Amino acid sequence: MKSVRAVLDYFVSGEVSYIFGIPAGSVNAFFDELYDTPSITPIVTKHEGAASYMAAAYAKYTNSLSVCIGSSGPGGTNLVTGAANAMREHLPVLFLTGAVPVDTVGLNASQELHADPLYQSVTKYSQRVDRAEDLLPEIHKAVEIAMTGVPGPVHIAMPIDVQLTDILEPAIPAFPQRTPLLPTDEVVMETAKTLASSESGFLFVGQGIRGAVDDVLELAETLNWPIVTSPQAKGLIPDHHPLKRGIFGFAGHEEASDLINHGHEETVLVLGSSLGETATNNWNPNITKHRTLIQVDYDATVFNRKYPVDQPLHGDIDVTVSSLITALHGLGVKRAPLPAMAPAVPDVTEEFNSQNVLWSLQEKLPENTRFTIDIGEFMAYVVHYMGVKSNDSFDINVHFGAMGSGIGSAIGAKLADPERPTVSITGDGCFFMHGMELLTAKEYDIPVLFIVMNNSRLGMVHHGHTLQYKRAHERFGQEEVNISQMAASLGVPNARVESMEDLNDENLSAILNVKGPAVLEVALVDDNVPPMGDRVKFLSSFGK
Repeated sequence: MKSVRAVLDYFVSGEVSYIFGIPAGSVNAFFDELYDTPSITPIVTKHEGAASYMAAAYAKYTNSLSVCIGSSGPGGTNLVTGAANAMREHLPVLFLTGAVPVDTVGLNASQELHADPLYQSVTKYSQRVDRAEDLLPEIHKAVEIAMTGVPGPVHIAMPIDVQLTDILEPAIPAFPQRTPLLPTDEVVMETAKTLASSESGFLFVGQGIRGAVDDVLELAETLNWPIVTSPQAKGLIPDHHPLKRGIFGFAGHEEASDLINHGHEETVLVLGSSLGETATNNWNPNITKHRTLIQVDYDATVFNRKYPVDQPLHGDIDVTVSSLITALHGLGVKRAPLPAMAPAVPDVTEEFNSQNVLWSLQEKLPENTRFTIDIGEFMAYVVHYMGVKSNDSFDINVHFGAMGSGIGSAIGAKLADPERPTVSITGDGCFFMHGMELLTAKEYDIPVLFIVMNNSRLGMVHHGHTLQYKRAHERFGQEEVNISQMAASLGVPNARVESMEDLNDENLSAILNVKGPAVLEVALVDDNVPPMGDRVKFLSSFGK
């Protein structure tokens, strides 16, 4: 059998359902084997970068391995940004790239590229395989590295001849399973005693609590401590929870800022946040000033990066928090009933601006909608204003910040969770980077609604320069384009909004509950300043 056939058999054993990428000469052998692998569907995209975002989102929402493939040379380089994104988010994605035949290395073969060094800084493991009998063992090794310890992306380069070489039929190794990380009983009990003896404190939670929200809420209620979230954790704590104090960091809330900057809580318990720039308002020292810092994370490298940690707990959030709750109960700390809170009703006015448009649209969409948020000025409005109506309802990539990622992420998220309504909120700048994945969604009948905020400019750049330098270059603007007409040319249902009155049932009925994707274009130039001032203050601090 060909060595690449063994790889596909291995994927089948691990219940891999999709391969994201684009076929090309150096990976044609791999795609040819998919004819005989009906359980795996190739999602052939329009750009490898978009494929990498799809794969990352699929890994995130299935909590399993995702596979992404590109050709040697440009296909491989197009995937690097997605690998860096997956590395930042600790997502187990296997990136496969083709490579020129082994005996042509260094001879200027077509699309020759020594790819494995490029991936080493953005993956947990990167290797080129030069012998056919080593291909399956190396891929198994890479998958094991991707899925164990701190999950993350890995990369294997596969020369054309290596893929096509016959090997003896190998035994398929067992697909790796991740073993949960748990601190020692002694560390858990010591931490529980610190929490129990604290007069006051608050929880600072990041997106690492995904999958452990119920335990986190139980812990907060047991301690009766308020909860502050990072921007990336938006959507994990419901708005109506009585302990929620809002978002701190990029586009955050005044109540959360007041608690951190002016509150007298003596302990801060950080759960699933690496305390990076966007989560901490540029590493605000008041988060830990005069406070005991307890931090829980499965990535031990986050401890003591910027903030000295008094009690680190190295472990998975779900099992660690559950153990803390049990220990607190043993110390006599019990959960007290909390008053119920009614969800806040947004105050939508008639002004045609980003805030009102997003509020109005959210009110008209299903309550359990998941929103994937792209990069742009609209992202600040989403973080600051949009409500959290159901669990895990926002995918916000502000920490890596790749424009166009929210488009591919929506497709990957929908494939991972097909029963959940999925909406991508993107901008015209992002759409011009990866908007042709709209056609990919159509070809596979993937029902994602793409809301495109079209202001004919790079809005975050425009506002950032206006705030920081008091001027913005005219070339930050873009040619005005009717994106709904672009969608129509692809045969995709669409509607265009030019006023608040256009957000009516007639327009929305054309794009909701359709079989495949749809586009809602919001043609809006909003000159209000987005809630992103702290980011600008940080950038303005240099060169003083």
